[in-house]
Amino acid sequence: MNFSLNPLLTAVGEPPIAEAVSWISGRSFPDDKPLVDLSQAAPGYPPAPALTEHLREIVGSPQTSRYADIEGIAPLRTGLARDINRRYGGTVKDAQILITAGCNQAFCLVANALAKAGDEIVMTSPYYFNYRMWLDMTGVRTVMLPHAKDNPASPDLAAAEKLIGPKTKALVLISPNNPTGAIYPPEEIRAAFELCRRKKIAFILDETYRDFMPAAPAPHDLFRDPDWSDTLIHLYSFSKSFSLPGYRVGALVADPKLIAEIAKAMDCVAICAPRIGQLAAAYGLEHLDAWRAGITEMIGDRLLAVQSAFSRNDLGYELVSAGGFFAYLKHPHRGQSAMAVAKRLAQEQNLLILPGSMFGADQEDYLRVAFANVEAKWMPEVAERLAQDAAEPF
Repeated sequence: MNFSLNPLLTAVGEPPIAEAVSWISGRSFPDDKPLVDLSQAAPGYPPAPALTEHLREIVGSPQTSRYADIEGIAPLRTGLARDINRRYGGTVKDAQILITAGCNQAFCLVANALAKAGDEIVMTSPYYFNYRMWLDMTGVRTVMLPHAKDNPASPDLAAAEKLIGPKTKALVLISPNNPTGAIYPPEEIRAAFELCRRKKIAFILDETYRDFMPAAPAPHDLFRDPDWSDTLIHLYSFSKSFSLPGYRVGALVADPKLIAEIAKAMDCVAICAPRIGQLAAAYGLEHLDAWRAGITEMIGDRLLAVQSAFSRNDLGYELVSAGGFFAYLKHPHRGQSAMAVAKRLAQEQNLLILPGSMFGADQEDYLRVAFANVEAKWMPEVAERLAQDAAEPF
């Protein structure tokens, strides 16, 4: 081609999931050792039958195929406000909610609204790679908040204050975390919020996986703060909770003035989330509380299966943390890169797991396991294959 490309774009690495899938491309797997795909946080369960039937009834309506309001359809915004207030004891209003085409889009829009090229956003290490890729593409510098010594599941919030400078626009936390699965205690979330409030920067709290935690107590009390929207920007995804990844519906909850500014950007380039996905999410919030509770229980059972299976003394792999959709493992092959370990597991044990290095250059000793889309009965088999790998010289 005769034209040049934006160097910020070309400098971004390949999408990690696609790279991992390439390791098994074209292979077939024997019946006695089938592939166990633990690479991606896509729900392994279908939507509720009632939701499927509801979509069947409305999919042919001309109204369903039209664009929705920029801020999102009213029933969904009202339903999410009610859902948040019931869970957290808050007073969130419809005007503080913007519906987006997935939680990734919510983050991208917020980051664009807060930071220009040359500004900084603080994220924990390890980090969610899609967020880092977006910041890299837009010229925003990612400042890494280190984790506590020998524990990548525990960010060193005491170090955060020293990382905040004149160009810092936000601090990002994800809980339950992607990739570690760590669930941050309410007091840590409150401490991060108060730090951001004191420093007059945004606190971006991504709770995509909050429905896969016990319903009580609430994950934090920030929505009870009368001035929460002065500091907090909250991100959420319907896609995991109602098994709607193909529709990609997310939300951000923030100050109405920020919502209005971001809505202008959506109208210009991003457009609204698909109406049919919004209708599905609104139906879920109105009618599927029991079904959602059942999915939470099922994921909880899978978490218990992971914790039980990975407690073997001969496993070799150490379970560092687990929660939400993910478990984080420390591999036993000292001196070997996480990429090499993950590739060997794919090639020899038919386990597709992501290397920690995809979530940060300092994560070479770790692997991410997305256990939520795999039935609990497979966890002992996964542990057995990991033990076999650990016993073999590299």
